[in-house]
Amino acid sequence: MLTEKHYNEIREELDSCKRPLFFFDDDPDGLCSFILLYRYKREGKGVVVKSSPELKPIFIKTVEDYSPDKVFIVDKPMVSPDFIDAVKVPIIWIDHHNIIKNSGTKYYNSRKDGFGEPASCICYRVVKQDLWIAACGAVADWSLPDFSAKFSKEYPDLLPAKITKPEKALYETKLGELVRILSFILKGKISDVLSCVKILTRIKTPYELLNGETAQARFIIKRFKKIEEEYEIMLKKALKNIDDDKMILFIYSNRMSFTGDLSNELLYRFPKKLILVAREKGGEMKCSLRSSDHLSVSNILKKALVGIDGYGGGHEYACGACIKNKDFEKFVENIRKELQISQEKKPAK
Repeated sequence: MLTEKHYNEIREELDSCKRPLFFFDDDPDGLCSFILLYRYKREGKGVVVKSSPELKPIFIKTVEDYSPDKVFIVDKPMVSPDFIDAVKVPIIWIDHHNIIKNSGTKYYNSRKDGFGEPASCICYRVVKQDLWIAACGAVADWSLPDFSAKFSKEYPDLLPAKITKPEKALYETKLGELVRILSFILKGKISDVLSCVKILTRIKTPYELLNGETAQARFIIKRFKKIEEEYEIMLKKALKNIDDDKMILFIYSNRMSFTGDLSNELLYRFPKKLILVAREKGGEMKCSLRSSDHLSVSNILKKALVGIDGYGGGHEYACGACIKNKDFEKFVENIRKELQISQEKKPAK
């Protein structure tokens, strides 16, 4: 659990550097975490880390080329020891996933008793500005933090005070529309993603983005709309074959990854089901798994991975996994088996 002392330490790390390099995860929580830190510091460079939960050694060259005086890593559950060993400047690692024992970094993790508030919440408590950006990151990770009331007071049209559940904030409010924009512009070519990220660091208000009040905001909205069209096609396909099964399984192939977005929306629509969305890419199945608080999908995933060529993990009710194609059918069987076991263990009402 983090305290004001930790937030002050991170702020001092920001204040005492001149050329920071920021690595962040390719989801809205990671993006918002970076934007919060960057807008406070107004110096440095951001690097989005796609396709893997781990910051891998391939990024050592990025550090060498940029030659920063400090490296910040936000919302990445794993960092390669080889990366840590190779980087010769201080590394500040801010996260909320499972706590990792490591040496060589200044590690700040909010996780306690199985829950850690999103990285964007940590970064907001560090910089104490840009409340709307922090709210986007938090809600994107299915969290309504303690500053939600303050946000509702300042922006009642974006998040009405009556909204008390993160899934309703995500799918029934204007704040949720903002989150979707941030999520979708992270998809596609890295050059297009970085163009949008650069613009986002300069957006002044949530209304500028929502209403397309400036040319730069309209640029983002145009790209968002194009990606949204592809998403809606995938969502319609996913909704076609919903039945009484306790698990929703949707498999697709597309140049863009919608697994997290699809699994979240399917869970919102069908909260009593376990959700498994898988995207085929390069001989592997990239998976997103979701469940409501009646079922721990992380426990099911952990057991289902035994004997499987793949890896995965995450939060109690939201996980990711990467499974080799040859083992995917067996993996799905394992998930179904563990789901059945967990249902049988539930006490009768």
